[in-house]
Amino acid sequence: MANVFEGLERDHEEVRRLLDTLEAGPPVIGVSEHQGLLERKRQVDRLITEESKHEAVEEEHFWPAVRELVPHGNELADHAIKQERHAKFVLDDLIDYKPGDLRHEETLVGFINEAREHLAYEEEQVWPELRLVISPERAMELGAKVERAKRMAPTRPHPHTPPNPGLLKATSPFVGTADRLRDLVTGRDRR
Repeated sequence: MANVFEGLERDHEEVRRLLDTLEAGPPVIGVSEHQGLLERKRQVDRLITEESKHEAVEEEHFWPAVRELVPHGNELADHAIKQERHAKFVLDDLIDYKPGDLRHEETLVGFINEAREHLAYEEEQVWPELRLVISPERAMELGAKVERAKRMAPTRPHPHTPPNPGLLKATSPFVGTADRLRDLVTGRDRR
């Protein structure tokens, strides 16, 4: 089992890989324009799913730990949650936009830049502060909680849901199940 930093780092690496792929633009060599746009939509959907799960479990488990353990943890968590809340609105818009449309591409480029800024904030500002005060045992325990929660976390952004850890822990499995059913019905899980 990974500690919280190792688990979140894996998530960040996956998101960075998706961001790099999307930033490169739709695939053009050896595929029709239609196939390229379908692949781009699949990649965006994957990004939305990964980001939605990641941010949900951070709000449920990681940010409460930062608030509890880091001397100025409220300030760090508030800043990150503000960034994440904005990202949820952007990702929610991207679900309905069509790849290749100007609005989709402009929104995606803006999201990519903001996502990189957010990842850097967590890794360079928050993680070093938490590493100073968290015990190895607590880091492992937190990592296990994050991994368990991710299995049932929402696969879509829910920008109007308040980032209340208790509320999220209670509702996340139900919302995650509803999201997965909706993804299945709409075909989003097959893109």
